[in-house]
Amino acid sequence: MSEPTDIRAQANSGSAIEKLSFQAIAANWFEYPIVVYPHHTDYAGIVWHGTYLTWMEEARVACLKSIGIDFADLVAMGCDLPVVDLSVRYRSALRMGESAIVKTRTIDMEGVRIVWEYEIQSLDRSIIHLTGMVTLVAVDREKGKIMRQLPATVKDALVKLRE
Repeated sequence: MSEPTDIRAQANSGSAIEKLSFQAIAANWFEYPIVVYPHHTDYAGIVWHGTYLTWMEEARVACLKSIGIDFADLVAMGCDLPVVDLSVRYRSALRMGESAIVKTRTIDMEGVRIVWEYEIQSLDRSIIHLTGMVTLVAVDREKGKIMRQLPATVKDALVKLRE
């Protein structure tokens, strides 16, 4: 893994979110910066609840890409990773114009089941906006059935992610 950079220092150094990069960081968390735009919110300027799920998936796909697993390539190989379980706890609303960090990591991998943990935090880490967990299962796209095992490249990369 590359050396983690201080997101707070980057955020305070000018054009904030444009300077933030996707990165795998200490404690196996992957950090994905987000900005709340008008299309993410309701008429009151509060983030719509489904937007958080989109950000969680974006962070997961970016995390996989950071360890060499391009989701499009995975699908082309005939493997999909659909969500089979989802748990979300909304803690503090995000509002239009705010920026935050989506943190994700794998916390369990048993057979073809992969459990991901999430936190969405303010840039200064003082507010936790959301916590959640998502379970994915590897499915053979052609047969439409759960695979017996993860593709070796995926399993090896995920094991390295957890180290």
